[in-house]
Formats: sequence, structure tokens, C-alpha cells
Amino acid sequence: MSVLLTALLLGLMGSFHCLGMCGPIAFILPVDRKNKAKMALQTILYHLGRMTSYGLIGLLFGLLGKGIALGGIQQKVSLLMGIIMVVMAFVPSTKILRLKPLAGWNKMVYFIKNSLGAYLKKRSTGGFYIIGFFNGLLPCGLVYIALVGAIATGSAYLGLLYMVIFGLGTAPMMTLAIYLGNFVSVKIRNKINKLIPYAVVLVGILFILRGLNLNIKYLSPSQKYLAPNEMMHKKSTKMHQKIDKIIKSD
Repeated sequence: MSVLLTALLLGLMGSFHCLGMCGPIAFILPVDRKNKAKMALQTILYHLGRMTSYGLIGLLFGLLGKGIALGGIQQKVSLLMGIIMVVMAFVPSTKILRLKPLAGWNKMVYFIKNSLGAYLKKRSTGGFYIIGFFNGLLPCGLVYIALVGAIATGSAYLGLLYMVIFGLGTAPMMTLAIYLGNFVSVKIRNKINKLIPYAVVLVGILFILRGLNLNIKYLSPSQKYLAPNEMMHKKSTKMHQKIDKIIKSD
């Protein structure tokens, strides 16, 4: 549960960053401002689209974390991901955005931006879900950091849930951006953005504690609370050690 709370913390604190990066999209969403009920529905669909894309990539990275954890090193993965988060907190977001994890990355981003632009010109209610979906796929340094957290969960399901909760944390600020426009001055936003690295470091420390096995409830669980696959691995290792002793004694 504490792991999922870190996703909410990242989303809430990072939403000021989102206001600068994705805010322009929210400002120009073709919502029906004359019909409040319809506007609310369009806003919800936009957020659902973002949650869907976040959830899907969270699922993929959660699977990656699960694959690593199958080696019986889930807590070590949590420790490593926590360290990576702390390091990334001090790396300028412009450098993080230069990361190109997939072949054809530029072409994919170009396709996403073109598709997003095309749907922004439409006013169909269903189109808001598509806008949100493509919006969630745009390159974002904060999303990359959240994905590190998704890997550390060591579970496809938790990876999905981690990213959805992260997206929910950004929803209040993005909703205000849709309804009120650019309501936070650049000066104030810049001041708040300076606090975001501290939030990332805090989340990273929580993952590091989780990986240190300090027997602190919720923060750093002992081995008996490890994931089943890691426990199985440890039991299997102990069993092989006992068999080796028996063979040697014979």
C-alpha cells in the first residue's frame, strides 16, 4: 500500500510540472463551455484516456519488473530503482527527455503529436478519450520517473495500478487547467517545480527503505513479507543446501 501512495505523491506534486508540459493541451481542449454537464463528461473522458495509456505502459513496465523479480531479487530491484529515482531527481528534465528507449522513437512521437493535433480539431465527445490517450503517451520526464516506480513493484497488476494512481494525482490540477485556463503564474509554477525533485527523492528513499529489509512495518518489510516468488526462491535455495549437506554426509 505504501508503494502505491508514492505514486499518488508523485502525481500530486508533479501536476505542477504537468501544468507546464501538458497544460497548453488542456487550455485548448474543445470542451463545450455552454453545457456544463457535457463539459464535465468531456473532461472525465479526457482523464480516462490518460489513465488508460498510463495504465498500459505501467502494465508493460510492471511485467519487466516481474521478470526481474522472478530471479528472487525483488527487494534488490526496489533498492536499485530507488537509487535510480534519487539520481534522476538531480538530472534536468530536458536530459531525461532525450532518452529514446525504442527504435523509431522519433517517428512514434511524431505520429502521436499528429494524431493528437487531428483530434483536437474535432468536437466529438468520444474524441476526448482519444486526446487523453495520446496525451498520456507524450514524452515526459516525470512519467519516466513514475515508470521506474512501476518496475519496482515487481508486478504487472501493481505496475498498472501504480501508473493509474499517478495519473489520478495529476487529474485535479489538469481539471483546473481545463476549467480555468492558465490560472497559475509562471513565477509561482517555477517555484513549486523546484520542490518536485525533493518529492522524487522522498519517493526514491521509500523504495530504498523497502529494499533494505529493515523490518519496519509498511516502509521496509522483513523477508516474511516478501513476494511469493522471492520466498519460493529462498526456500528452494535452502532445500538445495540441505540436500547438498545430506549428500556430503553420505
